[in-house]
Amino acid sequence: MARILIVDDSPSQLLGIKRIVEKLGHETLSAEDGAAGVEVAKQEMPDLILMDVVMPNLNGFQATRTISKNADTAHIPIILVTTKDQETDKVWGMRQGAKAYVTKPIKEEELVKALNEFLPS
Repeated sequence: MARILIVDDSPSQLLGIKRIVEKLGHETLSAEDGAAGVEVAKQEMPDLILMDVVMPNLNGFQATRTISKNADTAHIPIILVTTKDQETDKVWGMRQGAKAYVTKPIKEEELVKALNEFLPS
């Protein structure tokens, strides 16, 4: 199955997302903020990244932009998973390089659908 990097500064959110992803049979990696997420993405080359937006050090928009503009990591699909649910946030997130946008609280079926759409089959 796929290796999925989950970037979220909330331990409870991280655990909840990890449970959903692992239930589907995927391996998970994690990072607690955007800066760490960028480093893990470069080192581990996951198949997909689930990225929170509101985080310390480097927010999810900045980390998404960094990963999607780097030639080595640009191929990795990023799905933003965030409480920021305004249309302007979604548009901005997609402009940074995200492939999809899932809002919190997470609906499991919505996350599963996004994962299935962007994971290599």
